[in-house]
Amino acid sequence: MTGGQEAIWAGRSVFVSGAGGFIGSHLVERLARAGARVTAFVRYTSSGRAGFVDEFDPVVGSEIEVVLGDLRDEDAVRRAIDGVDTVLHLGALIGIPYSYVHPRETADTNIGGTLNVLLSARDLDVERVVLASSSEVYGTARRVPIDEEHPLQAQSPYSASKIAADKLGESFAATFSTPVVVLRPFNTYGPRQSARAVIPTIVTQAIAGDEVVLGNLLPTRDFTYVADTVDGFLAAGSSDAAVGRVINLGTGNEISIGDLAALIAEILGREISIRQQNVRMRPGDSEVERLLSDNRLARELLGWEPKTSLREGLAATIEWIERNMSNYRVGTHEI
Repeated sequence: MTGGQEAIWAGRSVFVSGAGGFIGSHLVERLARAGARVTAFVRYTSSGRAGFVDEFDPVVGSEIEVVLGDLRDEDAVRRAIDGVDTVLHLGALIGIPYSYVHPRETADTNIGGTLNVLLSARDLDVERVVLASSSEVYGTARRVPIDEEHPLQAQSPYSASKIAADKLGESFAATFSTPVVVLRPFNTYGPRQSARAVIPTIVTQAIAGDEVVLGNLLPTRDFTYVADTVDGFLAAGSSDAAVGRVINLGTGNEISIGDLAALIAEILGREISIRQQNVRMRPGDSEVERLLSDNRLARELLGWEPKTSLREGLAATIEWIERNMSNYRVGTHEI
């Protein structure tokens, strides 16, 4: 974060949903270090833990108020948002395979939870709402690079839920003049990511042995390092030009899953064999074969651009995973 951005966020009060998770925890940490007062909304579990937020050092943690709740509870969301000036809504059920098994829970959380956030933001006159969407809403690319006008294709219950959430955000901007920005990150990766994502899946197996078990090796993805994604959220939360817009966050580069595995093995200095497993395959019509972003609008409206190369980001991710292998069940197919 640049000094100018730190000055923008210092003293601001910010609600972050999904705060204990992968991207959310990085965002909360950056905001707290910049001097923002952060309300970190974390889904309640009986452990009472707040995910990665629990691991922050005391100096950072002093700027964070953890609120346990559920996005599906409108009263809990409203109480947490009351008094903040900025809402960064990242909370969601993000597992695509999980959405095959639990489509109703996915819809209730991702659509209903977003509606609760928007209703609260509207009624409490929040100054800015940034909604985290996903490149999955585009489905398999019909043209590349994918710009924000690309058709939306619901190829999984998860992507359908995110399309609906995006449209709710757009509708609140149009109907109630709620200051909403919709961000669509392309395949964010980095430290703290769970094993349901492909990069930690490859890395943990390559560290533990010489065989990596994957699903389809042919689809391509546009992988964006988490620090760059966080930069995009911070820019969207402070850019007046972004209000009412849908904006992609991606690198504009793609790599196949097979080539990604080979690159990770190269960085690790390991020789691996790759075995495909049917249980890791998406249903045929659900597979998104190609994602490649057009990030020109983010550059224009946010002054944003990705700074981290894939090799550099993978090296940092591998280093973190090596130190935290106990967080992973190597070889288990996580959904």
